[in-house]
Amino acid sequence: MRPFDLLEPETFEDAARLLAGDPDLKAIAGGTALVILMKQGVFLPRRLVNLKKVRDASYVEFDPARGLRLGALTSIFDVESHPLVRRHYPTLADAAHKVANIRIRNLATIGGNLAHGDYQSDPPTVFAALGAHIAITGSRGERRLPVDEFLVGAYETALRPGELVREIELPPPEPGLEGMYVKFVTRTAGDRPCAGVAALARCDGGVIETVRVVVGAVNPVPVRMLAVEEGLRGQRVADVDLHAVSRLASETIDPMGDLRGGEWYKRQIVPVLVRRALAQVLGVAADGRETG
Repeated sequence: MRPFDLLEPETFEDAARLLAGDPDLKAIAGGTALVILMKQGVFLPRRLVNLKKVRDASYVEFDPARGLRLGALTSIFDVESHPLVRRHYPTLADAAHKVANIRIRNLATIGGNLAHGDYQSDPPTVFAALGAHIAITGSRGERRLPVDEFLVGAYETALRPGELVREIELPPPEPGLEGMYVKFVTRTAGDRPCAGVAALARCDGGVIETVRVVVGAVNPVPVRMLAVEEGLRGQRVADVDLHAVSRLASETIDPMGDLRGGEWYKRQIVPVLVRRALAQVLGVAADGRETG
């Protein structure tokens, strides 16, 4: 790698001022993505803003009325292992656990994961299903965006020059809401997903009251399966035809091909993952038969 200078501000505000004053400056947190680009010669910075010295930026806080707050510099391992996340947001903990390997998860930060905008990543899919919001700090002040507005394309986010992710906010967990994240890889077990599906559902008296299904890693941003949700909402669990649901998912999705799978391949994989995820949250077998 080419030598570079490392600036180490101690507050987000100072970091934002540095970034706003020099368009060539880039921020680095865990560095698990950026360092690879530097080693490959794709990105050759002369100066970087190291966020690791920013005070009070790594935390997990939960309040029953406000929900979950994750500091941007919280490691992905801390997200997967924290008792509050595991108890109240087990689907997020599971998705974090499925990121790469333990060494990467100990270095990578949850804010950096989102700021990188990698469409082939696990947490954004679950964040989209859970209705997360992103708190942003910039030289011009603070703003807050839902995650589906924050992620705008492959490796593209709504961050403006001089802005940083400060916090990820999740709403309070809905009582009785079951969740599942299913990931499929075509290479090693710790690889990025070829496709991933997050499903959430709440049933009352055997009737599906709430359902959310989000597909990740097949489009530039996570895609919510609104047609699938509409078809399920109000149905009795005993009447659900998961094969029909999965066919609808296949018709709805418009995947793009990449090194982990072509368009045709991903179109075959997505309905299988949707069926498996929904089977888990609805308590039925993959063929639709109730298991409970």
